[in-house]
Amino acid sequence: MTSQSLPKLSPAFFTFSCLLSLSVAARATPNFKVRAVSLGGWLVTEGWIKPSLFDGIINKDLLDGTQVQFLSVKQGKYVCAESGGGTIIVANRTSASGWETFKLWRVSETEFQFRVFNREFVGLQNGTTDVVAVSTTPGESETFQIVRKSGDMNRVRIMASNGFFLQVKKTQDLVTADFESKNTTWGNDDPSVFVMSIVGTMQGEFQVTNGYGPLKAPTIMRKHWATFITEPDFQFISSSGLNAVRIPVGWWIVSDPSPPPPFVGGSLEALDNAFTWAEKYNVKIVIDLHAAPGSQNGYEHSGSRDGSQEWGQSDENIQQTVAVIDFLASRYASRPGLLAVELINEPLSPGVSLDSLTKYYKAGYDTVRKYTTSAYVVMSNRLGLMDPQELFPLASGLQGVVVDVHYYNLFSSIFYSMTVQQNIDYVYNNRTSELNYVTTANGPLTFVGEWTAEWRVSGATKEDYQRFAVAQLEVFGRASFGWSYWTLKNVRDHWSIEWMIQNGYIAL
Repeated sequence: MTSQSLPKLSPAFFTFSCLLSLSVAARATPNFKVRAVSLGGWLVTEGWIKPSLFDGIINKDLLDGTQVQFLSVKQGKYVCAESGGGTIIVANRTSASGWETFKLWRVSETEFQFRVFNREFVGLQNGTTDVVAVSTTPGESETFQIVRKSGDMNRVRIMASNGFFLQVKKTQDLVTADFESKNTTWGNDDPSVFVMSIVGTMQGEFQVTNGYGPLKAPTIMRKHWATFITEPDFQFISSSGLNAVRIPVGWWIVSDPSPPPPFVGGSLEALDNAFTWAEKYNVKIVIDLHAAPGSQNGYEHSGSRDGSQEWGQSDENIQQTVAVIDFLASRYASRPGLLAVELINEPLSPGVSLDSLTKYYKAGYDTVRKYTTSAYVVMSNRLGLMDPQELFPLASGLQGVVVDVHYYNLFSSIFYSMTVQQNIDYVYNNRTSELNYVTTANGPLTFVGEWTAEWRVSGATKEDYQRFAVAQLEVFGRASFGWSYWTLKNVRDHWSIEWMIQNGYIAL
C-alpha cells in the first residue's frame, strides 16, 4: 500500500437514527455498523493505562500477584518450594524458575503471604520453626513481614509470625524461622538476609484497592471514576464519528455499594452516569463483563489476585457469573442506550473449557433474553489455540448473537521484527482471511471488539501510523457487527483514540 492521505467517510455512515431504529425483536443482521471505543481502565483498573492511580500506595511494587524470588546472600542459593509445594522450603538452587518463584498476597503495607507453584502457601508447620508450603488457605502462621534495607530495597529480611526471622541453615539447606537477632549489618555473612528479585507484577482492580486498603481505597477509586471518564468525553465520542462505547465492568458491581473486600463501591453509579451521558449524545453502550468471578484468564484486567485462573471450574462459579448478567440486564434492559451485553471478555484456553464456556453462554443468553429481545448478546472467542468458529454450533441457533474477536499486531513473536509495510500487509491479507472465516452468511454477527493502532515498529512516522490505522479501519469495518478501539484514554498515546483523533492520526 502506497502513502496516502486518510480517507473521508460519508457522514451517513455514522447516522445515529439507524441506531435508534432497532426493532423490538432481535435482528439477525443489524442496520448499522458499530464504530465504538472501549472505556478501558475506568471501571476495571489496568495500571498500564493510568499508572498514576497507584502512586500513593506504600510499597507499590509489592502488590497482590507480584512474583518474587529470594537469593540467600550467605549461601548464594535461591529459596525453593521443594516439589513446587506440599513439603519443605529449602535454599539450594543455583538458578530460579517456577518452584523458586513466590506470588504475593498482600495483607498490609509490610505483611504478605507467599503462594508457591502448586498454589499452597508458605507457613510454619504446627507451631514449630520449620518452614513448609502445605496450607491451601493462608492464616496467621502463613503471614510474614518483609523488612527492606534502607537505601537498598531489594535486600530484605523476612519475619515469621513467631517473631523470628527466616534463615538458611547451611548444614541442611533448610529454611527455618528461628533467627532471633533484630539487629543486622545486612552483610553477606548474615543467613537471614536475602536479595529479593521482582520478576512479575500485576496492576488491576484487586491490586489497587487492596494496595490502598479499606480506609483510602474508597476515596481514591471514587475520585478516579468521577474524573477519568466524564460527560464531555461522550460529547467528544459523538462528534468524532464514533457511535458506541464498550464499557468493561467487574463482577463485584453486582454487590454495589458494598462489594466484597477489597473492592469498593461506586462503580455502579458511574455506569448509571454513562448511560445518561450516552443517551444524551446518541451513543450506544455495550456492557462488557471484563472480570468474572475467579478470573477467566488470570490477567490483571480480569480482577485476578495473583494470576490464577479459576473461572468455570464449577457450576457454582458459572451461576455466580450468570447472576451478574441477570443484574446488569435487568437494570439496563429498558434503557434506550443499551445496545449489547458481552457475557465475558477473553476467556483463556485451555483453562476455560469449551464445554463450560458454552454452558455459561447459553445460560447468559437466556438471562439477557428474560429482559430484552432487542439487545445483542456478545460472546467472546477464547484466547489461545482454538478454532475461531468453535462457538458457531451454539451461536448459530440463537437470535441477535455476536462473536467477538480481538486483533492486535503485538503479542505474538511473529510481529516482533515486522516492518511498517509488513504489518499493513498482514492486516490486509491475514486479518481479512481471519475475519472472512468467522463472518459467514448463516452464522453469528462478527465484532472486532478490540484493536489498536499500536505495533512493535520502532521509529514509525505519523504517516506510518496513519496508513496502519487506515488499513485496520478498512478491514475491520467489514465485520458484520462492527469494531471497538482499545482505548479512549491512555498514557500511551497510540493506544488512545482520543489522542489519535485530536492529533490527526485517525480520521473518522
